[in-house]
Amino acid sequence: MPAIARFAAVAVLTLATAGPALADCYDVFGCSNRDLFAYRELVSGPNCEFLWQMRNRIYQENGYCFKTARAIATLGNDGCRYMDEGSVPMNRIERANAATIKRAEAALGCR
Repeated sequence: MPAIARFAAVAVLTLATAGPALADCYDVFGCSNRDLFAYRELVSGPNCEFLWQMRNRIYQENGYCFKTARAIATLGNDGCRYMDEGSVPMNRIERANAATIKRAEAALGCR
């Protein structure tokens, strides 16, 4: 089974609480707020769209207000509180995961 098909078959999105914020949990990677995502798995599994959504969900879960039409249309801005990406209160694991996803997106040539 190709890596993307395997990933799609096992990547199940669930919500778990972590203090006041919610976190997305993936069978393959763990939860965005408590498990460090492995770069190697990110570049060999999900496609660019899925990576983009994973990364932006971390910001959404923590109150970021999106500016692009794509992000607003896909994720919305309901309940957002932070206009500046750098001021979004995330724990060190969430910040590391967002950075790792962004690095994987660059390696894959995602736009």
